[in-house]
Amino acid sequence: MNENEEAYWNANVSLILKLLAVWFVVPFLGGIVFVDVLNLIHLGGYKLGFWIAQQGSIYLFVVLIFIYTKKMSDLDDRFESEGDK
Repeated sequence: MNENEEAYWNANVSLILKLLAVWFVVPFLGGIVFVDVLNLIHLGGYKLGFWIAQQGSIYLFVVLIFIYTKKMSDLDDRFESEGDK
């Protein structure tokens, strides 16, 4: 693997790890750690802590897919232009 390919792969893996960390931390904190505080807020008739635990992680996952798509497109463009030099 040349330097450009290795840098691309490292950037890709780094992005994936960051997004997976967000996907773990937000539902964990919102649905487990801060659930009592968040349950004081209601969203659509449901307590917010319950909502984050049940639905929030699914919605977050969908949002993270779009973020990943955008970031990978930017990463592809950056490394494609660097590879042409």
